[in-house]
Amino acid sequence: MTALARETGVGGSGRRPEAFSRGAEHMRQLGLMVQWQVRRSGQYLPLLVVVQVMLAVATVVGYGLLAGNPDRIAGLYLATGAPTITLITVGLVMTPQTVLQSKTEGSLDWLRTLPAPREVFLLADLVMWTLIALPGTVVGVVVGALTFGVTLSPTWWLVPSILLVSLVSASLGYAIGTLLPPTVAQLISQVLVFTVMLFTPISYPSERLPGWARILHEWLPLEPMAQAVRAGLAPQEFSIAPRSWIVLIVWCAISVLGAGLALRRRG
Repeated sequence: MTALARETGVGGSGRRPEAFSRGAEHMRQLGLMVQWQVRRSGQYLPLLVVVQVMLAVATVVGYGLLAGNPDRIAGLYLATGAPTITLITVGLVMTPQTVLQSKTEGSLDWLRTLPAPREVFLLADLVMWTLIALPGTVVGVVVGALTFGVTLSPTWWLVPSILLVSLVSASLGYAIGTLLPPTVAQLISQVLVFTVMLFTPISYPSERLPGWARILHEWLPLEPMAQAVRAGLAPQEFSIAPRSWIVLIVWCAISVLGAGLALRRRG
């Protein structure tokens, strides 16, 4: 830890413009923090990836058993909903639990003592959780297409959409784990699992929900997350309205700001 603390110190360089020097230094610090987080999680990192892959496969197979023999549109909803559920679960469930562990063992307090911007710590965690979620996301897409016999046509903007969904969910999870007491944070993360899988229009159209629930999801980020991934995987059948992009981007800004403020908060 001492070596990392020395390496993440902010150093000046009079031979380059100050802004460029700071940007390069922050990128170097980000790389070091990602390496530290990966090494710190090295013992259980493969298990986390395996769990996410199993979750993606179980979601597809389980929904297939419930749906029976769905038609093509229903199959597209189920096939494109699995990767979204995987991304959201990693951010809203596993991220708070890891933050709580960091608080318990004291590593979160140690990070706050390093002479580096708090945003670097946040971005390092977000990068790691995005990498953890990617294998399950890819497997979920493949298994869903094969299980329901649908043809997907991924677009070029599917990748930034997935990164945006991962960023929003992980930032929200980070804020939950940092700001709330451990017991409350764990309860909320568990409730969110059932909410995402059963009561959010991710694997089925929003028309099936009662009117008040449809209005609520118009302002929450969960349905726009699903729309972004769904439209990126099957653009010939689905689209995402500009309003949904705005809602998702606003929640992204709020969640990143909230996670950053939570990381700066002491005690």
